[in-house]
Amino acid sequence: MGPDLKTLLDDVKGGYRLSGDEALRLFRTRDRQVWEIAAAADEVREQRAGDAVTYVRNQNINVTNLCVNACGFCGYSKKPGDEGIYFHDKVAIQEKVALAKDRKCTEICTVSGLHPDFTAQSYTDVYRWIHEAAPGIHLHASNPMEVAYAAKRSNMSTVEVLEAMKEAGLNSMCGTAAEILVDDIRQKICKEKIPTKEWVRIITEAHGLGIPSTATIMYGHCESDADRVAHLAILRDIQDETQGFTEFVPLSFIHMNTPIFRQGHARAGATGREDQLMVAVARLFLDNFKNIQVSWVKEGIKMAQLGLIAGANDLGGTVFEESISKGAGATNTDYLDPEEMQRVAEDIGRPLRRRNTLYELV
Repeated sequence: MGPDLKTLLDDVKGGYRLSGDEALRLFRTRDRQVWEIAAAADEVREQRAGDAVTYVRNQNINVTNLCVNACGFCGYSKKPGDEGIYFHDKVAIQEKVALAKDRKCTEICTVSGLHPDFTAQSYTDVYRWIHEAAPGIHLHASNPMEVAYAAKRSNMSTVEVLEAMKEAGLNSMCGTAAEILVDDIRQKICKEKIPTKEWVRIITEAHGLGIPSTATIMYGHCESDADRVAHLAILRDIQDETQGFTEFVPLSFIHMNTPIFRQGHARAGATGREDQLMVAVARLFLDNFKNIQVSWVKEGIKMAQLGLIAGANDLGGTVFEESISKGAGATNTDYLDPEEMQRVAEDIGRPLRRRNTLYELV
């Protein structure tokens, strides 16, 4: 790294904006200087987001696992004729929503496979069913891929789909389907998904319509450090323009049951060093983001706790129902008790605070 690391980190703590080349140097750190980068990121976290470790009481609803795409990193989706296909109807969805109300959830999150029969109306129907069963609950749903798919299936523009989704009760959008926003890598891991330019356009359209979203990255498969920097730079540019991202969520690749790993096209996920640096470098580089989340679903609670002293301020949600990571081979992904969250937060000397989807404390 060189003797100027301390100077660079001090400059960032003082408000200097990292360049892409400087972020790349940080990602390539392989020795004990990782801890210096993490410590600097934690100081920036303290300045920008305070000491609270936040979480939301939420519940996932995966409407269907039938999907027209065949992403190489997915162990969740099914094709017609496969065993274990499900497609929840109105009754089943509203039963899940009633359960979320009983659990005192403030957020319902829906992301599903791209069902071959789905249209824009399919999505808006689900959103109305949810609000019918739980008026006032925050609906965090869909992603740019689903918007593009609904638009194509319904001969609508993506703006028209977003407007219809918002009218049906969409409160915020998932920033998923981003994976790595580098088209060469997308061709290797999810060639049927929309290209980078279209993902950027749709997320920007959503922000312009007053639909905030999360921002994500999926790393640890076959991307390079330079690809990670390119991805973060795109997110930072969008946030400069729209201020529409509520949080950044790094998603560590779960490899076990995925086609790209089984075929030898991806490695066995990120290492602990990479998980730490993804949080820390993101905190230092994404100077226009207040909130950075660690995914206990992807990393496990111990690595998630370390992320909280490397720049992150949020533990995500209770989840209650999780299928995507589980399908890829992750374990213990369904529920994290707030009592365990509190134990983890207090162990690093920080208070746990409950929030809603928009990071307002409740």
